[in-house]
Amino acid sequence: MLKSILLSYIFLFTFHVSANTSLNIAPAAEKVSPLMPGLTIPALTLKDQNGKNVVLAQRFAERTTVLIVYRGGWCPYCSKQLANVQKIETELADLGAQIIAVSPDSPEKLAESKIDSTNYQLLSDDSLLLSQALGLAFYLDDKTAAIYRNKLGVNFVSLTGKAQVALPVPAVFVVDKQGLIHFQYANPNYKVRLTESLLLAAVKSVSEQ
Repeated sequence: MLKSILLSYIFLFTFHVSANTSLNIAPAAEKVSPLMPGLTIPALTLKDQNGKNVVLAQRFAERTTVLIVYRGGWCPYCSKQLANVQKIETELADLGAQIIAVSPDSPEKLAESKIDSTNYQLLSDDSLLLSQALGLAFYLDDKTAAIYRNKLGVNFVSLTGKAQVALPVPAVFVVDKQGLIHFQYANPNYKVRLTESLLLAAVKSVSEQ
């Protein structure tokens, strides 16, 4: 029943806006409501750096997944986080976990990344469909949006017809083969990221179940 309700809820918010459409985008980073442990991540399809479709549910079914949602390769804090996770990639693999990092970057931008590993994949969420489904998307304030518009964020049109720019709050999820969330960390302060030691502990906990 809960899964059915959740899927119905996600369905309402799976369209990139070109007209006045209700969206699951918070008015500020502090107002987001991320999916919590015990809920299932929706089976959305994203694109890899080659523009090929990747069905998340199929990837999740392969092994435990560390799902990282980040703001983009342009963000130094995100780049540092991805690099730090790359340092513990072998340890995560030994625990039976793969890494999937998702951002609003286009497939073309992802192709510029130096990360090249079969166990560490970057995916494009350039319409923020997954970020909305995860409850991480938020609108930037006007001042910041003026800097980001058409460069770093994703443009939407609000119900009032106003063009706004949205980004995801950085987050990390540990997900099992069924797509069920066992651990979640999301912080509106994009400068504060999950430590590698805590991530390893969370993955170990899931792998032992």
